[in-house]
Amino acid sequence: ACGVAVGFPLDTVKVRIQTQKQFTGVYQCAVETLSKEGVHGFFKGMSLPLTTVSLTSSVVFGTYRNCLQCMKQARGADWSPNTKLEVFLAGMAGGVAQTSVMSPGDIVKVRLQCQTESMREGARTLRPKYHGVVHCLLSIVKDEGFRGLYRGALPLMLRDGPSYATYFLTYATVSEWMSGGSNKKLHWSGVLLAGGVAGMAGWTVATPMDVIKARLQMDGTRGPKQYRGFFHCIVETVRVEGAAVFFRSLGINCLRAFPVNMVVFLTYEVLSGFLRTGPESVDSPNIEWE
Repeated sequence: ACGVAVGFPLDTVKVRIQTQKQFTGVYQCAVETLSKEGVHGFFKGMSLPLTTVSLTSSVVFGTYRNCLQCMKQARGADWSPNTKLEVFLAGMAGGVAQTSVMSPGDIVKVRLQCQTESMREGARTLRPKYHGVVHCLLSIVKDEGFRGLYRGALPLMLRDGPSYATYFLTYATVSEWMSGGSNKKLHWSGVLLAGGVAGMAGWTVATPMDVIKARLQMDGTRGPKQYRGFFHCIVETVRVEGAAVFFRSLGINCLRAFPVNMVVFLTYEVLSGFLRTGPESVDSPNIEWE
């Protein structure tokens, strides 16, 4: 929840750049959003992710830690550190697992973020299609069926699997490097740095599929459908805009990911530290505050 609140304004800018051609860059998108929609424009669709983030995050981190434990037990090495391959595979499992619970909330978030029409009285523009989170959710079910809530689920899975694998592997590697390869407690500033770097690494891997996901989720909402499916979307995007479009939002993704994941990992380490009741069996640095 802390991560969502910190990163949502930049996430809105990122989604708009990926899906709407009238926005040519981060600064231009931010200025136009602020001038036409006010500060509220940066927080459209935030309430549902904020409500459901505890579920999606617990699925990711819970799957990750349990997979690490299972793989450690499978090779009969309960007291030895997890290998980098195990960390990578456990992270991938966590990313794929969250897709089932994340997809409905994600499509609602993207649809509301891409509404550039102003709700302010007297605005001489078209009225917004969706009047809020609940109306958007019900409209998607009515117009597209329950399957509509999972539009873009395939690129979401292909985004989050490799992304979280890279994310957790980077965090474990940076934490190990900063602790000198020992199991001593990592200073809280080290946790912040490792979390920020891990977030940037994860989004570097995730950005191309994030573009495809957002375009499939928005396809047909502002006119006739352009894409026949996942592969057609990739081909058409490359044909019309070139392969560089897949990394057009990379800079803002990394800018957002660093502070967000600093907060996420510090909060996670602090809370999991309070909840530990036995010997730690999963690679994860305890925090040193002094």
